[in-house]
Amino acid sequence: MSPEPPFGEEHAALRESVRRFVRAELRPHAAEWERARWFPDDVFGTFAQHGFLGLKYPEAYGGQGGDFLHEAVLAEELARCGSGGLAAGVGAHINIATPPIMKFGTEDQKQRYLVPAIAGEMIGALAITEPDAGSDVAAIKTHARRVDGGWMINGSKMFITNGVRAHFWVTAVKTSDEGGHHGLSFFLVDRQPGVTASKIEKLGWHASDTALMSFDDAFVPDENLLGRENEGFALIMANFQWERLVMALGAVGAMQVAYDKTVAFARERNAFGRPLTGHQVLRHKLADIATTVHTGRCVTYDALRRFVAGQDAVKEVTMAKLATQRACFDVMDTCLQIHGGAGYMEEYEIERMARDARLGPIGGGTDEIMREILAKVLAL
Repeated sequence: MSPEPPFGEEHAALRESVRRFVRAELRPHAAEWERARWFPDDVFGTFAQHGFLGLKYPEAYGGQGGDFLHEAVLAEELARCGSGGLAAGVGAHINIATPPIMKFGTEDQKQRYLVPAIAGEMIGALAITEPDAGSDVAAIKTHARRVDGGWMINGSKMFITNGVRAHFWVTAVKTSDEGGHHGLSFFLVDRQPGVTASKIEKLGWHASDTALMSFDDAFVPDENLLGRENEGFALIMANFQWERLVMALGAVGAMQVAYDKTVAFARERNAFGRPLTGHQVLRHKLADIATTVHTGRCVTYDALRRFVAGQDAVKEVTMAKLATQRACFDVMDTCLQIHGGAGYMEEYEIERMARDARLGPIGGGTDEIMREILAKVLAL
């Protein structure tokens, strides 16, 4: 079957390679890592050995010299690994922690952080959200004060993916008393005694570590200021569109996996003398799911094509994120229902997929925030 635009034959070959990797290296361990509520740090090294931590980064930094479309293939295929937490942890490293370093970092910062991150030798996390500041980044309270040779950071962060295991955190802080979005800066904060992180238990994504963090006189040298002082809001905004596209791609991939699993189950499971697919009500439910998956893929691929072409795709990306996240959870719920009692059991994985999907309408900007963005773009 020919690849769907905007993907070409090269991306189709990559997709097969990633799919083999996921099937051989990740999926066999998914249940174990979910039970452990952790996956080993050396998984990042395994990704790096296959070149999957730097698909979109230049070869000069150890990357593969590809682009966002290559990364999009990985984002979609990771849905097949059987663990939303694993996909989230690796995805956070690749798609939200390292991009700001590539775009805003000095050559020295890229050598010290991006290169080892692509090699799987260092794990990164993005630390923006706080207990009282989520989508409203202007409410960030974590602050930095100047000291001899650098800065001292104090404050707290919340819901930080990879926050416990990270070797460094790309951290948003206030460096000025200016109100609103002014006075925000970013620092590359190394693991140190002044930074503590505790794991938060959650509904889904069990294999990933989501942290509550505290910064208590954490020292950061001057050379670890990422981008310009007091202009950090631009850094926050720079990667939002890609982060939301990755979430849409992941949701599309997950819906496809759930649909395929449910169709296979419905064909094998008999009720009242015939397979579940022999009952019109269930055939129609599966037809609706197939339609939802296709619609989500079309909207997401359209947004991806515009984004890769360099267009202003805020409207389309926001629509893709909004259209796929709640739909993904609804699809999982319907698939679970079709499985009946089996769907509620761990063995069939549908219950895990339903739990993992629930974060979609919250993370990366809630559905409500997406609608507000669209209202502004549409001049409503």
